Amino acid sequence: MARKRILLSTRSTVIVLLVIIFLHLTSVSAESEADILIKFKESLKNSGALSNWNNQKPPCSGDQENWVGIFCEAGAVWGLQLQNMGLEGTIDLDSLTKLPHLRTMSFMFNNFDGPIPELARLSGLKTVYLSNNMFSGEIPPETFIGMTGLKKLHLANNKFSGQIPISLLDLPKLMELMLENNEFEGEIPQFPPDRIKRLNVSNNRLVGEIPHSLSNFTTSIFDGNTDLCGAPLKSCTTPNKLSPGTIIPVAILVAAALAALVVVVVILRKRQQAPLGPGEAAAASASATAPAYGKAEQKAYVELDKMEQGRAAATSRAVAPGTTSPEKPSHAKKSEPNVKITFLKEERDKFDMSDLLRASAEVLGSGVFGSTYKAALGDGQMMVVKRFKHMNNVNKEEFHEHMRRLGRLSHPNLLPIVGFYYRKEEKLLVADFVENGSLAVQLHGNRSRGRPCPNWPTRLKIIKGVAKGLLYLYNELPSLTAPNGHLKSSNVLLDRSFNPVLTDYGLVPVVNQEHAQEHMICYKSTEYKQTGRITKKTDVWTLGILILEVLTGRFPSNFLQQGRSNDTDMATWVESVIRDEASNMDIFDANMERAKQCESEMMKLLKIGLDCCQADVDSRPDIKEADEDSGG
Repeated sequence: MARKRILLSTRSTVIVLLVIIFLHLTSVSAESEADILIKFKESLKNSGALSNWNNQKPPCSGDQENWVGIFCEAGAVWGLQLQNMGLEGTIDLDSLTKLPHLRTMSFMFNNFDGPIPELARLSGLKTVYLSNNMFSGEIPPETFIGMTGLKKLHLANNKFSGQIPISLLDLPKLMELMLENNEFEGEIPQFPPDRIKRLNVSNNRLVGEIPHSLSNFTTSIFDGNTDLCGAPLKSCTTPNKLSPGTIIPVAILVAAALAALVVVVVILRKRQQAPLGPGEAAAASASATAPAYGKAEQKAYVELDKMEQGRAAATSRAVAPGTTSPEKPSHAKKSEPNVKITFLKEERDKFDMSDLLRASAEVLGSGVFGSTYKAALGDGQMMVVKRFKHMNNVNKEEFHEHMRRLGRLSHPNLLPIVGFYYRKEEKLLVADFVENGSLAVQLHGNRSRGRPCPNWPTRLKIIKGVAKGLLYLYNELPSLTAPNGHLKSSNVLLDRSFNPVLTDYGLVPVVNQEHAQEHMICYKSTEYKQTGRITKKTDVWTLGILILEVLTGRFPSNFLQQGRSNDTDMATWVESVIRDEASNMDIFDANMERAKQCESEMMKLLKIGLDCCQADVDSRPDIKEADEDSGG
């Protein structure tokens, strides 16, 4: 197979170095901090306050600032303080990433709007001040991954919504967090004791018990969140002292089961009734435009959504594991049918929704498809239930057929779908729990928690297993353009022996197209950006990006962007670093333990990853070649 050569010949290397030196000597100003900042200024609107940002003087003279809003240290730009300047437009991170010494930035009291910038691209920042603007929308949970030096984060007085991002927990130096006067929902994350020194979450929509690690703060920082409880506020009165992590998923499953049960009972009773008379038939015809589901079910699902958003925690009654929902009618008969899960594996022990209701449960997380819960069944089985909200364009027959197709798959590197539950508006998929969590946590979460990261032999084993699982999907699902479609490190789970299993595969045909294009990884590929289409080699591209992430330990930040991101992707960054042969080994994750003799293998795998990421689809290997090359 024709393969792009990464290491230049000695002669070519000398020529390239001479060219670089020449360009540096003749056009050094092209990379100057002055031009970088002037380009950044061009991305802003109403930037009259920055009128002295020009090439008449450099931004810094030693520690002296020559430009307004600049902090300098040793002749380099150390910080930006662009407060109360009436600025609008886009914060151009492409320019700011070229300032290697930038450690602090403040854009408070301006008029910036839209989603939060991708701050993880500026991983060296220590302080970020974005308060008193008009930023809005949910902050993705991965937003702060890798910002291990961040100490202060101010986001107050904006319109941020959704949950407080969980990646804040992995910032070991974070001591100041100001989130007041937004629209944050859900529970306050369980911050480690003594980490946060200054905090304000007042006037949001937060619910549940205040973490014990924050109980020493004054009550004023929690004001305006009527559904918060626990010290320093009034004590929580939850029955049986259940934790919110148990109450919420159990209540959600109860509501879902009750709603489905109502539908089943209504249908069975209607079948037992006599045929309608002429008058009754006319009445039924007149109500033909009514909703497809009864009022009880509609109400149950409204409450379901409220509970999942964390807004009804204070008013909904908790359901203890092993008990019956207090909302269940007292006249319910034992003969009424239970809500059944459709199983895809005959050899599996069967259970139904009532078993899940009796299980102790906890929320594992919330992703682009929906929330995920872990349930411990009475017989010791640990199951994972994932709730999908973006499949409502798939009818029942199509969904059942596709699920059975996925249910027939069997491979050591695929997580089997054990069963499913269908409802028009949403679906539930049930799978086994995998002990060691996701590859993303092992690569990125462990580092911030001070835990060991996977070594080179483990990472190589993981890549080999992923390639095998991907090849199997290609062979078994030949009609799908992207048989996986959503390959990323958080969808690679690791068992007790760190063998990888793929999850969330084969879902492109059943996910709403609009939602898929915004969030699924196959639609982040270079070919989709260029042509608006994915190809048979799109999953090969995602494999290449995963290989580079595993080797470098860096999270592909362009995956965080919704829609067609124009950010520099992982492959482009890797190629830019290894152009200089002397820096080849610097590309690898410093936290990855390996023997010296393994470096040639690591470089070989790096080349394979780059080959898989070729922008020219025809230049990429096919999946069989990629599997063989990676040792699969």
